[in-house]
Amino acid sequence: MGLFGGFIDKFKKGLQKTKEVFLAPIRAIARVFRNVAPEDIDALEERLIEADFGVEVTQKIIDKARKAYKNGEIKTTDQIVPFLKADLKTRLVEHGNDVKWAASGPTVILVAGVNGVGKTTSIAKLATLFRQESKRVILAASDTFRAAAVEQLTIWSERVGVDVIKHGQGADPAAVVFDAADAAIARKADVLLVDTAGRLQTKENLMKELSKIRNVISRKIPGAPHEVLLVLDATTGQNAISQAQHFGAAVNVTGLFLAKLDGTAKGGIVVAIKDKLSIPVKFVGLGEFPEDIARFNADEFVEALFGDDPSEGSGPGAPPPK
Repeated sequence: MGLFGGFIDKFKKGLQKTKEVFLAPIRAIARVFRNVAPEDIDALEERLIEADFGVEVTQKIIDKARKAYKNGEIKTTDQIVPFLKADLKTRLVEHGNDVKWAASGPTVILVAGVNGVGKTTSIAKLATLFRQESKRVILAASDTFRAAAVEQLTIWSERVGVDVIKHGQGADPAAVVFDAADAAIARKADVLLVDTAGRLQTKENLMKELSKIRNVISRKIPGAPHEVLLVLDATTGQNAISQAQHFGAAVNVTGLFLAKLDGTAKGGIVVAIKDKLSIPVKFVGLGEFPEDIARFNADEFVEALFGDDPSEGSGPGAPPPK
């Protein structure tokens, strides 16, 4: 199976709960071939809210849909799905969804996120994905403040078959990163994944700690860190946006890892996050196992969200009728 097909299958599986809430009612409208009525647009608005697209994004989509309806761009119900797919793909297009790889030497990726979002598991998934791409990966267990964080990362490193650099609980995180950078250089690693503290007493402390780590790693590896990925829990819906805003004030986030997308009926949060934060979603977690990860791609995401829909119609973005 090709890469595209594999990712589509992962997305389809991970978005199943969202599809149950979001897609079935929309298909019920679209499959009854008739002229669009204003109440059809109202029904679409309700579905978007339930799937956690958020009030602001939903309003933008509905305003555009109502305008298209009044202008005659959407005339029949079979045109609703193609219109919506085209609109979502446009909203989700984001250049720079791939990792910013180092020109030479190891690429350093700091992974941040508050406790409980699935940060450690997400790091294991990233390590698994990079290993599958024939990259040598080293983990830095620098979240030394949370009880059992180092132990959990060590267990995952053994499961996925990568090295981990660690000190004891309560050790200086910057010292761990210093040793991990040395190891990454000496062992000619392609990727150094750095686990960082999920929470300190204050935002100021968090900023100081992350700045210290940044300074240490940049002195050891030019241009590092090359990425700062923030892990968000998709099951928290709109709360994930608030979380990202607060964390973004403490550290310059370059990309998002949306975890637990398979466990929520609120997959629309992907669209809401893109609209609100303008930070690219780079990876999504789609299950409990290390291999349950996919690089985010707007076209693949939308196609998987709608699945195999027989009603492609002739709306905007759809192929012309034969």
